[in-house]
Amino acid sequence: MMVCTGMRKGEVLGLHWADVDVDARTLFVRWTLVSVDNCRSMFNAPKTHGSRAWVALFARAVDALQRQRRRQRRQQLAARHYDDLDLIFARPDGLPLRPQYVLDHLRRLTAGAGLPAIRVHDLRHVAATIMINQSVPLAVVSKTLRHKNVATTVDLSRHLTRDAADDGVSATCAALDAAEARAA
Repeated sequence: MMVCTGMRKGEVLGLHWADVDVDARTLFVRWTLVSVDNCRSMFNAPKTHGSRAWVALFARAVDALQRQRRRQRRQQLAARHYDDLDLIFARPDGLPLRPQYVLDHLRRLTAGAGLPAIRVHDLRHVAATIMINQSVPLAVVSKTLRHKNVATTVDLSRHLTRDAADDGVSATCAALDAAEARAA
């Protein structure tokens, strides 16, 4: 679900309900969940100052969050013991999900769908590619991904699709043809 926002795995796992403003369609990245020695989890501040920012949500993401909230309330009622840490994505007992569990679950889902194995972080690149292919300005893509600067976004966007590269070449050719026609 959070592919739409281009969030990092630890940022998604560190999200608390208090970080979401459904009415404003915004969430705030205030925490990141990290795994220590792959056996215990802890919350840290986000990677950089720029990472601690707001993220715009579109209607589908808001709907998905609302479904998650309802699912979580059902889990709370059904659980014998529930540690309410206010996490958006948690185990059925309310405790944080292990990052490795998320990766394993994603691998099972992609394998079941006949898709190649990908890392959770690859979904962030998918979000960037979709935005770039839809002609979203790089400055907006950079802000959405909360990169330190646009140069980081450009550097990481070397995975552009063939269509995006063709569009860039076509736009350049059209501009040169128009300039040549004006000069003639």
